[in-house]
Amino acid sequence: MNQALAKAQIEANITNRFGSIFKIAEKAPTDFLSSGIPEIDAVTGGGLPRGAITEIVGAASSGRASLLSATLTDAITRSETCALVDTSDTFDPASARQAGVNFNSLLWVRCGNSVERAFKATDFLLQSGGFGFVALNLSDVTGNYTRRIISSWWFRFRRAIENTPTTFMVISPVACVRSCASVILEMRNNRALWHTSAPFFQTKNPAAGVCLTKGCQISLVEDPQQQHSSSFLTHAYLLRAIDVRVKLVKPTTWIEGFVRFHQPI
Repeated sequence: MNQALAKAQIEANITNRFGSIFKIAEKAPTDFLSSGIPEIDAVTGGGLPRGAITEIVGAASSGRASLLSATLTDAITRSETCALVDTSDTFDPASARQAGVNFNSLLWVRCGNSVERAFKATDFLLQSGGFGFVALNLSDVTGNYTRRIISSWWFRFRRAIENTPTTFMVISPVACVRSCASVILEMRNNRALWHTSAPFFQTKNPAAGVCLTKGCQISLVEDPQQQHSSSFLTHAYLLRAIDVRVKLVKPTTWIEGFVRFHQPI
């Protein structure tokens, strides 16, 4: 409550002194596309804004692919036409299908590790219109390279989708869209949640149908020569979930505390 009052008071003082000049460039989102995850929709105030760019920032195994699959699933369920520009060809259709993605309503553009080809394809899709959700996956492009992407691309993308119902998501290892992004979410993997090893020594291996006993070797890397051996367990049997932390980087929110400036006389 104090934060809201402080913000309202500051805005009122600025309006009284300078008029509404500072409100010309401000445009609050009027419609949102659900991310498919209620917790993230609550953080962003409704979901991913339409007619704007949403940037997802995070390292590998931070939940970026899971968020993308959840958004695609929810958007396609709502009869949205979706497009995915896969820069490094790392999108896994098998896991996406298990998450519920219907590929009949998804245009998957594979770019063969060519960033230039990915940006040209994205520009073509955004300029053509007709898509409810477009995602540009730069997750496997190095951070140093993404930082050097010229800003004119992002301004062009933002201009192409404003006043349209298109939600544009950019997935990158570091923040690169900068001021052109309306929402920036930073994802971080706090820890992995593993199953205890005891149940695996007492239950049957679903693939082999053989009971595992003490003394069997557990390996997180599956040996292709022993795919049907009961002596090896892949990470899928052990990894239960990951604990992901999502931080709203933009738009920034008011925080408690005061800053005092001392002007020398």
